[in-house]
Amino acid sequence: MFTLPDLDYDYSALAPHIAAEIMELHHSKHHQAYVTGANTAWDKLAEARDTGNFATVAKLEKDLAFNLGGHINHSLAWKNMSPDGGGEPVGALAEAIGEGFNGFATFKKQFTEVAMTIQGSGWSVLAWDVCGSRLSTFQQYDHQGNLPAAQIPLLVLDMWEHAFYLQYRNVKADYVAAWWNVVNWADVAARYEKARAQAGGLL
Repeated sequence: MFTLPDLDYDYSALAPHIAAEIMELHHSKHHQAYVTGANTAWDKLAEARDTGNFATVAKLEKDLAFNLGGHINHSLAWKNMSPDGGGEPVGALAEAIGEGFNGFATFKKQFTEVAMTIQGSGWSVLAWDVCGSRLSTFQQYDHQGNLPAAQIPLLVLDMWEHAFYLQYRNVKADYVAAWWNVVNWADVAARYEKARAQAGGLL
């Protein structure tokens, strides 16, 4: 039901900022594990319904949330990066970031701080806040925890160790600094426009 998406670029395309070895392991092994885990949990939930044995439903739903969160976050992360990325956003997204964060430079510092202060494993997220009709940043623990209500993710940064350790060891600051060079602002801008257009019917 859930499948590993193909990348829009080769594993080596984001080097030197993100090494090919990391990309291959991250995509083909780690992301694939979340796809497999989500499918397994989904199948076991279907089996529970068929047999009427719901003793493990709570655990299975947690397994599904964790693995499906990993699948969705990674699927977004691959699109958020590009060999032609970096620089700053333009157009409506740039205006929204400027208004919401007192300029791009301040936004970049805030997003970086969100990433650098995650305790354990998680993601730094830029999202469209449906309720507030504005951009927001937040930490997402693991793949699914601490997710505020009514947030549509636009840009995500994976801060699990498997995303950077082979290349940057424990120097997370260098990894985050390098990641800014591959951010696909065209993808983020398209998601921003789509989120704003869809959000009006949610409340």
